[in-house]
Amino acid sequence: MAWVYLFIAGVFEVVWVIAMKYTQGFTKLLPSAAMIGAMLVSFGALTLAVKTLPLGTSYAVWTGIGAVGAMIAGILLFGESASLPRIASAALILAGIAGLKLSA
Repeated sequence: MAWVYLFIAGVFEVVWVIAMKYTQGFTKLLPSAAMIGAMLVSFGALTLAVKTLPLGTSYAVWTGIGAVGAMIAGILLFGESASLPRIASAALILAGIAGLKLSA
């Protein structure tokens, strides 16, 4: 169950990062509230995951999901570059996440 909590934490990290972009410096109420709510869910789920999983593994997987998810969101939602080096770098992050999962 800890891996499920960790996945949820990572997904909500992506949600709050996307919401942060839409807050426009906390000048928009709804995106700001969504960001804070998603942060609470993300940190709460991460807290549940680290009860069982090693802290270093949990944090690395959480930030990896967030980094790759934010990059994908940037490409899909904000027209950011989908260059081969960016995609390859994200693939390396995913390989690291898989390695941590397999070694835990």
